[in-house]
Amino acid sequence: MIKVESLTKIYSNGKGIRDVSFEVQEGEVFGFLGPNGAGKTTTLRHLMGFINPSSGKASINGLDCRKDAAQIQKKLGYVPGEIAFYENMTGAQFLTFIDELRGRKDHTRRAQLMTRFELESDRKIRKMSKGMKQKVGLIAAFMNDPAVIILDEPTSGLDPLMQKRFVELITLERSRGKTILMSSHMLDEIDQTCERAGIIREGEIVAVEKIHILKEGLLQSFVVTLASEADMAIIQSSGLDYTPKGPLIVEIFVKQNYHDMLRTLADCKVIHMVSPPQTLEQIFMGFYGKEHSL
Repeated sequence: MIKVESLTKIYSNGKGIRDVSFEVQEGEVFGFLGPNGAGKTTTLRHLMGFINPSSGKASINGLDCRKDAAQIQKKLGYVPGEIAFYENMTGAQFLTFIDELRGRKDHTRRAQLMTRFELESDRKIRKMSKGMKQKVGLIAAFMNDPAVIILDEPTSGLDPLMQKRFVELITLERSRGKTILMSSHMLDEIDQTCERAGIIREGEIVAVEKIHILKEGLLQSFVVTLASEADMAIIQSSGLDYTPKGPLIVEIFVKQNYHDMLRTLADCKVIHMVSPPQTLEQIFMGFYGKEHSL
C-alpha cells in the first residue's frame, strides 16, 4: 500500500535523507522510529506530496505521491508533527470546516472520536493546551474513515489516559484493515501497536524488521537482590555480564547462558529477582549507542 524506493532529499546544509526504502502492506501498522532530526518528518512529507525528492520516489496504492497527491489525499488521514489551525475557530468549528471541505455529511464517526478523546469542542483553539490541540488533529485525521493513515508523533502532548485511548483506536483501525504508518520516538507506543518497524539514523534506514524478531536479538536482563556482600562477591567473580544497581542489587544480562546464571545464583541467597520486559528502547540504543538520548 505504501512504497518508498531509494528516496533521497539533501538540503543545502547537507542534512536530509539518503536512499530510504521500505514498504507498508495493506492492513499493516508500521512503526517509523528515530530521534528528532533523524529524517522521519522529511520522509513523511514526501509521502504527503509536499516536497520533491532529490532522487527516488514514493507511492501510495500505486499512485505517485508527488504527481497524484490530490487523488491520494482523498482517502488519506494525516497528523503532522506541527499542526496548523485556524486559531480563532473552536474545535467544533474547525472539524466542521474540514468535513465541509471533504463534502462529508455523516458526522457520526466524528462524534464518536470526540467522545473517545474527551474533546472540549466549544473552546477556541488558541486557548487550548497542546494536548487538546493534538486531539483536534487526531479527530480530523480519522473522522473521514481513511484507508491510509500517516501519523507524525501522534501522541505528542497527550496525557497517559489519552495515549491509552489512542493505542486502543489504532488497534481497532488495524482490525478494520486500515494501513497505518506511525512515526514516533516513543518506543513503547510502537511496541504496543506495530507489527514491524523501520529504524532511521541520521537520514539512513538501519533496520526494517518484525518487532518480535528485533526483540529476539536482545539480551534478557534479571534484576537480583542479594542477601549479603558475600553473595555480591560471588557475582563479581562469576564472569557473568552484570551492572550494579544498588548496594546489594545487580542487573544480570543473559542471552544463551542461563545455566551459568542459575548455577551462580544457586550459590547465593537471593532475596528477590525480577525480569523486566524487553522493549524497543534496548533495540534502539543498540543502533544508536548510549551517547544518544531520547
